[in-house]
Amino acid sequence: MSGNQTPEKRTPKNFRPDPYQYHEEIELEIETLTNMGQGLGRHDGWVIMVRFALPGERVKVRIYRNDKNFSEADLIDVLRPSPHRVAAPCPVFTECGGCQYQNFDYPTQLEWKTKQVQELLWHMARIKHDVLPAIPSPKQYAYRSKLTPHFEKPRRDGKVTVGFLKAGSRFNYVEIDRCPLVSDEMNAALSRLKAETQARQDRKPFKKGGTLLIREHLDGVTTDPKAIIREQVGDVIFSFPAGEFFQNNPSILESFTRYVSGKAAESGATHLVDAYCGSGLFCLTAAKRFKEAVGIEVSEHSVQYAVKNAEANQLDNARFVVGDAASIFSQIDFPGSDSAVIIDPPRKGSNEDFLSQLIAFGPRTVVYVSCNPATQMRDLRTLIDGGYQVAEVQPFDLFPQTKHLECVVTLSKS
Repeated sequence: MSGNQTPEKRTPKNFRPDPYQYHEEIELEIETLTNMGQGLGRHDGWVIMVRFALPGERVKVRIYRNDKNFSEADLIDVLRPSPHRVAAPCPVFTECGGCQYQNFDYPTQLEWKTKQVQELLWHMARIKHDVLPAIPSPKQYAYRSKLTPHFEKPRRDGKVTVGFLKAGSRFNYVEIDRCPLVSDEMNAALSRLKAETQARQDRKPFKKGGTLLIREHLDGVTTDPKAIIREQVGDVIFSFPAGEFFQNNPSILESFTRYVSGKAAESGATHLVDAYCGSGLFCLTAAKRFKEAVGIEVSEHSVQYAVKNAEANQLDNARFVVGDAASIFSQIDFPGSDSAVIIDPPRKGSNEDFLSQLIAFGPRTVVYVSCNPATQMRDLRTLIDGGYQVAEVQPFDLFPQTKHLECVVTLSKS
């Protein structure tokens, strides 16, 4: 394979020199996007992945890694731009690893996210099923309610870099002065935190790096992870520690939770189980649709706040229990045949033990919410083999300008 090598940078020791030399420059057409947000093209039949390149573009790239089956390259120049390419509002876009799609117009972002769910459904689960168009976020910028900037170990000159991981790096950070994904108030808090962090460094130098928190909520902005804050979703108000997990795009949460609760209820189930309930987001927003709603959570701390939230919102038919991973449904005293189960596991998905318990419980409907469609599709195969069938697939774009999305798959008992 041919190209031009730029020798000005030393080749890394672990670089694999086949099929391209380090920093070899080539031109190629970008055909599609990977689910990691990279443009994918082929050069002499060999797959090359390029961050920030868009489908339909002809680009000039510089190789920096060869794997067994593909290479990765940096984008040098866009020779023929996509008609969907737009100017990114962030000055450190392509340097910061937080966003992948600020250069992509929003309607086309949604189309590609929908397409990627469709492809994952087939390639990972061998399921042919229609995927509904991704539901857009009402806000495409200034939508995030939580920001966690990091700072690495201070440099020799005492300067503290506060920001986010550099694109393609696990160790280097990009200084962030302002993030367009959060509000003006949160950006003002970021400026204050940066100044405070540098002042602390000047008084007593940090020995290692750390993580900061900025959280916008119903009553303002806090930077204290232990502060108890409030968030409203529909007519339900939630209280929880600022540092704990809670979906962080408030602009879409009402429609998101309404859809999930509606899918859980439409089978006629009289009882609900929310199997990864946290502080009660899905359980409490769905409780009025059911005779009884039970949230299960392995974290006792989260259950305490879920109970308080149920009491504060006068949802007397909702209760919460601390679940034992080995017998997650043991404290459920109603039959699965009368039930719908909502699951919203972490990015790694559910494990086989949990899924086997879920199948044994036998709910008439399972509503599987996931922030990682790849692990979700893996788990769908297990549920289908256990007697369930896909009824509906609906992506939600909770994270505009990024590769991330939430996908809701409704399954019914065959």
